[in-house]
Amino acid sequence: MVPHLVTALTGPINELEQRVLDSMPAIERWFRLEWMEHTPPFYSAVDVRNAGFKLAPVDTNLFPAGWNNMTSEMLPLAVQAAMAAIEKICPEARNLLLIPENNARSTAYLSNVAQLRRIFHMAGLNVRIGSIDPAIKKITTIELPNGETVTLEPVIRGKRRLGVKDFDPCTILLNNDLSAGVPGILEDIHEQYLLPPLHAGWSTRRKSKHFKCYEEVAKRLGKLLGVDPWLINPMFEKCGAVNLADGVGMENLSSHVDTLLGKIRRKYKEYGIKEKPFVVVKTDNGTHGMGIVTVRDAKDLELLGQKAQSQTNGTRDGPQTHDILVQEGVLTKERMHDAVAEPVVYMMDRYVVGGFYRIHAGRGVDENLNAPGSSFVPLAFEQSTHLPQPGIRPGASAPNRFYMYGVVGRLAMLAASYELEATDPNAEAYD
Repeated sequence: MVPHLVTALTGPINELEQRVLDSMPAIERWFRLEWMEHTPPFYSAVDVRNAGFKLAPVDTNLFPAGWNNMTSEMLPLAVQAAMAAIEKICPEARNLLLIPENNARSTAYLSNVAQLRRIFHMAGLNVRIGSIDPAIKKITTIELPNGETVTLEPVIRGKRRLGVKDFDPCTILLNNDLSAGVPGILEDIHEQYLLPPLHAGWSTRRKSKHFKCYEEVAKRLGKLLGVDPWLINPMFEKCGAVNLADGVGMENLSSHVDTLLGKIRRKYKEYGIKEKPFVVVKTDNGTHGMGIVTVRDAKDLELLGQKAQSQTNGTRDGPQTHDILVQEGVLTKERMHDAVAEPVVYMMDRYVVGGFYRIHAGRGVDENLNAPGSSFVPLAFEQSTHLPQPGIRPGASAPNRFYMYGVVGRLAMLAASYELEATDPNAEAYD
């Protein structure tokens, strides 16, 4: 089950795996204590990259789709976690309204919605799917390739509550990342549980805030394990507003890219790594169509400007000025079926419930794999993240490797918990 790694697994990753396994009781206790103080996001998915010398998260999604890519063996874990999460938030819950993305016409995305419906139905809830898409004006049933159907119902807003016809939910689950902003229909809901909260959406979230929180928890876990936190932490630089099409702020961006490349070179030299360092340049909140660009040299930024200009030619809508995040690029030296692969770890409440490999035959080891043409290979995490096999040589055991991925995934989830506390508009203030 562990895909072939191009690098022989004898470097820092093996040492890290050994440290993680040896420290398992301390790690689990540390997480337990953290969850006594902090509330985990309701659900999350973390993209992890394994460079052979470094293992780090590169993206944390708080409205994860892709639940349909997991195997049926994972379903019991997800159902148990859903039960635990609902019991903690609303023990008397009976009805759950699931709100998907707008323009949900993709059968792959709707298969994810169907899987979420299945998970929460099996957790003991009545589930209906309510659309806030203005185009959905009547009950719409869409057939999926596997023969299942998904029925979208227009959401009805009362004075203080949301629902669909003849269905009054106590809990509303968003599977919509709010990247276009918070629609008015979702505001000022005080009588129902809205999960995740509105400030978890991209209209509020900033990747720089998330990775700052991740840096903090990575340092603490690194201290616990006795390892350099850089082995599990992607360095980053927050750049100010940049208008790529007009070239405004490009000098500042170039300076941040140079600074970060310099830091990565020093780390590579320290560890004797022969790879060429690179950074990824992306918007600080969502993508806004800019995508993720790999940069090995500040000169590569010219391509960014040209790409932005070609995208904005002839268009009037869409913001052109972005806050930019420059992040240390983490190679992925994992392969599956000769294609570059990265593990994606799925969590609900504080539990790892499964995951899969995202693979892309057309992309390189230093490129973003979350792009058209990617496919998914499910992983049966149920035998792995909670049941590692101590005593087995590092690099030789799938459960051990996936337990390590689960630790990094949960660390990113903890960072998201810190991030949501810091951005909560209704947080309690203490003197």
